[in-house]
Amino acid sequence: MASVPVRINDPADPRIAGFVSIKERDLTGRHGLFIAEGTVVLRMLAAADGAVQGIRAEAILLLENRVEGVAAVLADFPGSVPVYVANAAVFDAIAGFNMHRGVLALGSRDQASRMDELVGGLPEKSLVLAACGISNHDNMGSMFRNAAAFGVDAVLMDETSCDPMYRKAIRVSVGSVLSVPFAREGSVTALVGRLQADGFSIWGLSPRGQTDLHDIPPAPRTALLVGTEGEGLPQHILSSIRTARIRQKPGLDSLNVATATGIALHQVAMINGHI
Repeated sequence: MASVPVRINDPADPRIAGFVSIKERDLTGRHGLFIAEGTVVLRMLAAADGAVQGIRAEAILLLENRVEGVAAVLADFPGSVPVYVANAAVFDAIAGFNMHRGVLALGSRDQASRMDELVGGLPEKSLVLAACGISNHDNMGSMFRNAAAFGVDAVLMDETSCDPMYRKAIRVSVGSVLSVPFAREGSVTALVGRLQADGFSIWGLSPRGQTDLHDIPPAPRTALLVGTEGEGLPQHILSSIRTARIRQKPGLDSLNVATATGIALHQVAMINGHI
């Protein structure tokens, strides 16, 4: 049972310091903390509760007219998680901009997962989404949403990819970042090498791929590798793995990376029995 809501009348109240100036702190970092917004994401945070990569809620901040509507979700949080309530003027002053959803949570993640540990702990039948150089938080969030929908066991990212724990990525993922295990570290070369060492069949998605997406054969362990929009995957990586393409009308540019990922994951998940 969640704690009894506490009213906040002063935006400078130290109890809600973690929620102050959200947009500015998106850029400067939160040192292991993150912001979750919206009812659906709040529900995903309650479900995580330490079970997924040590993710848990630290505090909840609600607009006063949203309390009744999220009462059932609040009941899923431990009583040790404080719940704060504020009116619109105080709420906006705390966050630094108008929050139409009126539902915020401050969460923490015990520690970033190491790629070796995450890959080493995957089941014999696994589907992995790997990413290189994804810099757009909207794309990152959408890719995690796709990953959750199509039964991906883990998302692996190189060090040049953006942080999926960024507020906007979590929001766009509809909380899937909080439910799909992930690791973000090292080079894409090291990432591919780690997957190869563990027996993964790796397919790089590219408009110039040599194999049609529908011709990818089933395999117990499959990894789909995607790159940043524009440049795509580095040539030395494409040369070291098998590549697949999504058939589309001639003369058009490649698909948005999140859209392409959703199409490809659906196909690969189907042929391997993940959905």
